[in-house]
Amino acid sequence: MLEIAALMMIASGAIHAVVNAVLKSGDDKLASRALIDLSGGLLVLPTILFFPPPHGAWGWLVGSLVVHAVYFLALVRAFEVADMSATYPVMRGTAPVFAAFGAVVFLGDAITLPVSIGMGLVTSGILLSAIGRNLTREALGYSLLTGLAVATYTVLDAGGVRNAPTPYSYIAWAFFVLGAVIGGAFGAWRGRTFIEYTRRNWKSCVAAGAAGVVSYGLAMLAYSVGELPRLAPLRESSILFALLIATLFLGERPDRLKIAGGIVIFGGVVVLLLSR
Repeated sequence: MLEIAALMMIASGAIHAVVNAVLKSGDDKLASRALIDLSGGLLVLPTILFFPPPHGAWGWLVGSLVVHAVYFLALVRAFEVADMSATYPVMRGTAPVFAAFGAVVFLGDAITLPVSIGMGLVTSGILLSAIGRNLTREALGYSLLTGLAVATYTVLDAGGVRNAPTPYSYIAWAFFVLGAVIGGAFGAWRGRTFIEYTRRNWKSCVAAGAAGVVSYGLAMLAYSVGELPRLAPLRESSILFALLIATLFLGERPDRLKIAGGIVIFGGVVVLLLSR
């Protein structure tokens, strides 16, 4: 089951990179984020009829809601002030370290030496790929804040799926609440601009919303059966897919450091897959 959970995390990371590429390519990133999340919430709405409310996990869900709001604002701002190839490695590279620390302290998860080595390789490779990128102090600050937010909601959601009646009830209700509250709030914030943006971009954003549900849904299912310090870094293999997307579709140029970072990340993923 742990091997399946690890593969779920890698698949989650690949899909996550696509969602972020859609966000990065949008001309109004806040409206795009709102539409993506609102779409995801509406798509899972029918499923909450089949699962009980997440009794025992409401505190985790409310905490995740608050942190997701911070995450979305920081993510949007980071993508507005710098290239995806510069900001994405920092925000995703720091997240596993923060998440592992939080899981050990607050969830009681264990962390072994092989897991520590694999996590270190993944993080080092991701940060290596960011060296020399056009990253201002502002962009670095928002990227680090995004990474910390990712780690925090990861720990909260891992606690939520483990304390809810079933993992599926937490997942369904989490996407519905997050989509309705955050997506709705951001959409209202943009006002008429959001309506016009929706008319022009609803197809790509609805597709990204569906992909986001699949991506993070897979991650939360994995958290319900495996320990977070090993699983969280595997999702950051998304950086490999993100760099490929940025190069092929966003016109961002690869270099030797990106290639070297990708090799190190791949080595870390192999160590994590083989660790116990």
